[in-house]
Amino acid sequence: MLQLNKWKQIILLTLPSFFSFATQTVTGSINLIMVGHLGFLTIAVVGVSNIIMYNVFALFSGIGHTVSYLVAQNFGANEMRKGIQRMYLALLASAGIAVLIVLAGLFGSGAVLRLTGGSADLVAAGGDYLKLRFYAQAFGIISFVFHGFFRGIGHTRTSMILSMIGNGTMLILTYALTNGAWGLPNLGLRGAGIAILIGEALQLLCCAFVYWGPMHRRFSTRTLPKPDWSELRLVAQESGKLGLQEFAMSVSMYIFTMFVARLGDAALAANEVALNVMSFGFMPAFAFGSTATILVGQAIGRGQSHEGKRAGTDTAIMGAVFLLLLGTAEMIWSVPIGRVYSNDPAVFLAAAHLIQLSAFLQLFDGMYNFYAGGLRGIGDTTFLMRSSMVLNFCLFIPLAYLFVVVFHWGGTGAWLSLYTFLTALGVTVTIRFYRTDWNAVRLKEAIV
Repeated sequence: MLQLNKWKQIILLTLPSFFSFATQTVTGSINLIMVGHLGFLTIAVVGVSNIIMYNVFALFSGIGHTVSYLVAQNFGANEMRKGIQRMYLALLASAGIAVLIVLAGLFGSGAVLRLTGGSADLVAAGGDYLKLRFYAQAFGIISFVFHGFFRGIGHTRTSMILSMIGNGTMLILTYALTNGAWGLPNLGLRGAGIAILIGEALQLLCCAFVYWGPMHRRFSTRTLPKPDWSELRLVAQESGKLGLQEFAMSVSMYIFTMFVARLGDAALAANEVALNVMSFGFMPAFAFGSTATILVGQAIGRGQSHEGKRAGTDTAIMGAVFLLLLGTAEMIWSVPIGRVYSNDPAVFLAAAHLIQLSAFLQLFDGMYNFYAGGLRGIGDTTFLMRSSMVLNFCLFIPLAYLFVVVFHWGGTGAWLSLYTFLTALGVTVTIRFYRTDWNAVRLKEAIV
């Protein structure tokens, strides 16, 4: 009975996170489908812009991940005044980051697109769209801090609802503004960018309302805590390490995309379609990883480290079962899935091949997310940063260059390099999780 209750807790925490991340994935997929009628060049622009935004988000995402695991530990230890203090410091830092992102979009969008190595047509078509995506990301990075707090206290359902509001708005407006529906102007690709900007802004407003509204009754969120510079250093250091971990992943994917872009716009479009489809596995993996962070972090706060280890293991098992089922479906229906995105045989057939190639290999990406989530819960951020940077820059990028540029294996070679890397990374963090001395794990505290 006790074990069933634990699995039920994992499901109740993961399902809202799953739907939250899945909503983002479905939104991205439907957006890509809705602009697909504008041609494969538009698909390529959106795909490359997604990679660029992934890099921007990843570089600064550590602040949200830090809030999540620190607040989870504070919640478990019944020290939420410290959790609120850390939240305010994170919000202040994220507001400064948002200003930097806006300035980067305003002055650097064209230059960033040119660095991808795509065609001149792609650069010309994507400038305004990418600028709007930068502005939207400025709102998104602050929202991510709020979501980190909600997840840290176990309110994954709140995070889900707010994500659905923002992403639902994006969907409706993307359809309207790219097709001129309901009396709105037909703005094409630019309309899709405006829709994302409005959706992110709305989601941030909703997050702020919930945090300073209903959450105040339980946690006194409107009471401004006294600044503590040692806590600010802790938040900055942990955010930096987790941000570098994610940035190493994202910049490698950016370079990976640059290699694929040299194969032509059709090959790049197929690659982006396949990545979009495979995100249906990536996002649930993130959800289970988020659950691992919550359960492990709260257990550490209660002083029950071995309970945290067991919760991380149970979460990984459930996540692996889900990915195996999903991979089976992707293997069987890869061609029809590819056709949903494009009627061009050069695109959907190549995408279907890539989907089949990675259908079951995505399990290793799942292992990485499950156990990295558990390691975040105990604050093992230095190891996560180092392993990510070493394997990305010393394995993934060299293999991608070798397979695509030197051996000329095309899209297949690119994805073989991707999953060789993900396999190595998944195995590495899994070993670290089980070799950790759980008797020595303690709450993360600032050094005065």
